[in-house]
Amino acid sequence: MSQSNIRNFSIIAHVDHGKTTLTDQFLKLTQPENRDLQERMMDSNPIERERGITIKLAPVRMEYKGYILNLIDTPGHVDFGYEVSRSLAACEGALLVVDATQGVQAQTLSNFQKATDLGLTLIPVINKIDLPSAEPERVALELMDSFGFAEDAICMVSAKTGLNVERILQQVIQTIPPPSGSPEATPRALLITSHVDEYKGAIAMVRVVDGALIQEKMVFCAGESEFQPIELGVFAPEMKVVSRLSAGEVGYVATGLKDIRDLKIGDTLTTALSKGVTPLPGFKEPQPMVFMELYPVDADDFVLLQDAIAKLSLRDAALQHTGCHSTALGSGVRVGFLGILHAEVVLERLEREFGLNLLATSPSVSYKVTLTSGEVEEVTTPAAMPDQTVIQEVCEPLATATIFCPSDLMSKVLDMVRERRGSFVSSEHLDTRVKLVCSVPLAEIITNFHDELKSLSSGYASLEYSVTSYQPVDVVKVTVLLNHEPVEALSFIAVRSQAEHKGRELVSKLKEVIPRQNFELPIQAAIGGSVIARETKKAYRKDVTAKLYGGDVTRRKKLLSKQAKGKKRMKQFGKVELDQAAFMAVLKR
Repeated sequence: MSQSNIRNFSIIAHVDHGKTTLTDQFLKLTQPENRDLQERMMDSNPIERERGITIKLAPVRMEYKGYILNLIDTPGHVDFGYEVSRSLAACEGALLVVDATQGVQAQTLSNFQKATDLGLTLIPVINKIDLPSAEPERVALELMDSFGFAEDAICMVSAKTGLNVERILQQVIQTIPPPSGSPEATPRALLITSHVDEYKGAIAMVRVVDGALIQEKMVFCAGESEFQPIELGVFAPEMKVVSRLSAGEVGYVATGLKDIRDLKIGDTLTTALSKGVTPLPGFKEPQPMVFMELYPVDADDFVLLQDAIAKLSLRDAALQHTGCHSTALGSGVRVGFLGILHAEVVLERLEREFGLNLLATSPSVSYKVTLTSGEVEEVTTPAAMPDQTVIQEVCEPLATATIFCPSDLMSKVLDMVRERRGSFVSSEHLDTRVKLVCSVPLAEIITNFHDELKSLSSGYASLEYSVTSYQPVDVVKVTVLLNHEPVEALSFIAVRSQAEHKGRELVSKLKEVIPRQNFELPIQAAIGGSVIARETKKAYRKDVTAKLYGGDVTRRKKLLSKQAKGKKRMKQFGKVELDQAAFMAVLKR
């Protein structure tokens, strides 16, 4: 098919504004004979279906009135923004979808900025106009004021009922330009994402920019290994084999390579015979922001955990992991995530798909620590924090947060931001809502900030954030001691002014969940050598004098003295076993 009849576009929107439902309607319009179509067709993972969110970008090729439309469905949640950047790099245009009941939200702005930076043609779409609470006229004015769209360019649709959906496809054909690559040039294709197939090896999803890909030896510019592709194909939406992929098309190459690490996202694919090919500009690699340590409840499952993490990282380029060890919990894996939702999804997949029972430590961020010697270290866990005496300065990641909330809640939201050590930057009033830009430490955002914001605003507020810089901070490592023995797995990093409060909170929680021992158990929180909080778990007390029924009082005193000596010895050598319930209760505080 002629290159002028190809359109590559993406759908971008805030979470839960109807991207995937709209994709379902496109498939019904362009493939009416396909009986395998079902709701949320593009969300293949069970977790995506249950949570109602999109995690992995998904491509689909549709044929409509003599045109090939390559659509890439993208995630909406802030944690998966890196998937959006990949999708947009492969497109010439995008649909900017906005909910008719909620209007422009935080991630609508963020996605608009990403698309305009790449020079994409945007088509504004107002969805959910069939709802009783819909206000399409108000939302249309917001779009015109915020982004400068013309009124007649806005498509008002209902993805649920299919109303006016066909008009969007017509707009895509009329408005979005065809791909601009040269069909005769040396073949070059951009690697957008990849996954592993048991039989076909690593599968590269590519956008062909120049030339055409056929069944011949290929190579990645950043990699060394040549390979003969097993097959070429397109997503329709299931994988469909084709003989060639021409300039402008989106499809896949089954490489047959065993190690997916040879496929670097943003790399350029070309033929092995082509020499001196100029690589395409790649896009930013995802940087992990939240770190957790995962330990198997049963130590024998450590090899299974390593294997499971390795398999997941083959499918998820943003997942980074290294081995770690704890005296309390044994061997484990330290994993870097993009955010808390990303961490939750990965933990759920490890438990569900691999049958693992895991303990996860409290989430922490990456600190840059300057030592007195002048060296700079990156610290991702409390256990790795150097001694206070050799630290010159500690810097923490600072995020710029964009918050949309009702105008009457502005003061409450700003109070919450200040409580979280944040500061106000700017505000802009939009009808009944206000857009707040604040500067908040990332360590505060990853600990229930979003949940608290939603609770405060009854679900009407939305949040988008990005890490912009590092700032100096006075933090300390708080160590937990059980019977005077440090338990590194329960240690945490806190701002000095909050350390005592958090330490008291933690030891109080531990007192509740740790089972009673046969000896008195001191539970302490300490900074260096100074104890800042303490609780004491009383020992079991056996009535050793119960069998006495008279006689001299010295017999009673002798038994109680013997018991006291035994308890003293027990306390000296006793070990405290923390069960899974105790760890879970504390780590979910």
